[in-house]
Amino acid sequence: MERAELARLLGGTAKLHAARHILISETEPRKFMTAFAQAVVGDAEIFLCDPKWGSAERAQVDALLCRGAGPDKSRPASRPERDAPGSPLGYLMIPTGGTGGRVRFARHDGATIAAAVQGFVRHFDLAQVNAAGVLPLHHVSGLMAWMRCVLTGGQFRPLDWKAIEGGALPPLPVKIHGWVLSLVPTQLERLLHRAAAVDWLRKFRIIFLGGGPTWPELLDQAAALKLPLSPGYGMTESAAMLAALRPEEFLAGGRSCGTILPHATVQISSDRRISVSGESLFRGYYPLWRTGDSFATEDGGWLEKGEYLHVTGRRDTVIITGGEKVDPEEVATVLRSSGELPDVVVLGVPDSEWGQVIIAVYPESAQPRLKKVGEVMNRRLAPAKRPKLFVPLTNWPVNDEGKVNRTEVVRLAELALQSGIGRFKN
Repeated sequence: MERAELARLLGGTAKLHAARHILISETEPRKFMTAFAQAVVGDAEIFLCDPKWGSAERAQVDALLCRGAGPDKSRPASRPERDAPGSPLGYLMIPTGGTGGRVRFARHDGATIAAAVQGFVRHFDLAQVNAAGVLPLHHVSGLMAWMRCVLTGGQFRPLDWKAIEGGALPPLPVKIHGWVLSLVPTQLERLLHRAAAVDWLRKFRIIFLGGGPTWPELLDQAAALKLPLSPGYGMTESAAMLAALRPEEFLAGGRSCGTILPHATVQISSDRRISVSGESLFRGYYPLWRTGDSFATEDGGWLEKGEYLHVTGRRDTVIITGGEKVDPEEVATVLRSSGELPDVVVLGVPDSEWGQVIIAVYPESAQPRLKKVGEVMNRRLAPAKRPKLFVPLTNWPVNDEGKVNRTEVVRLAELALQSGIGRFKN
């Protein structure tokens, strides 16, 4: 799909910018949609930014833009030095924590987005997609919910999650092809507490569930309530969904991430590392370009009967809380910068609501002023990255070189949490 065609479908009307880069950072969905439609009309590279980013994240974005302003030596020889106007190549940068939790932009274009949409509608046998959107549009899951509607001639209706959580459950007009909804596990868990919300959820044709670890009890509860759930697996690098369980399979007892969508291919290595390929795969992390046909993720998994994908979790140390990737070392660096916590280890611990919650573990002898620590982290870190609990340890485990024994910290932190030890909830 050419960029000009996407601009036409989005309703963009004027080339407002001659800039090389356009950054979109909008909280209100309608304002985001208008800004995006207008940005696509021009030739600039578009960067979707999280409005909640703090100074640390904004500094990372500035550094990436500076790198992108230099000579593009990483561009494959088959690509022109500068994309021609209207080219679908390299114009949409979607933020992702990547494998390290730091700010990265996965480079997508009209072709990768169109491939993801085409595979999606074939998998679910949908001629038209009508979606209610409660996920942020700068996130790949929220953006692709909108793009599926745009490219199939359906209706996209952004909704206010806080209002829905508070009990305002808007009626949706009758559609021949029904309505779909995308949620993260935390959102689903909160809605299941109220009978009215459950009745509202039953009216959807499909409820997609992704963005983080899902606990078995939540899935069993949704199945008992006869909700048309579709657990799946995807990532920013693949323009969202790669595998999904159809609602009828879920209600029949399936608990995998489903089969692979038609536009994608998944391979599992001997050490159970997931690699993906296909037409929706990103072009590279800005400002670089990806080489090769496949992308090795940091996720582990296996295939049931050679078809149904099961994801066993991250192979690295990234914490996934409420669907957001967080680099524990980045958080620890900010906490250390307060001057109150020279020694600190940041961990993710299991949580029934968020999947994981972030805690900060430190030596009790430090006696930090946690109010000052809180002021620093609130200024420099997005809400999802801020520790919810600070846990002091009487015995701080270090080796002969003075380096902390992270494995022992994990063990001692688990014992401390079981004993109810913890100071300061953010």
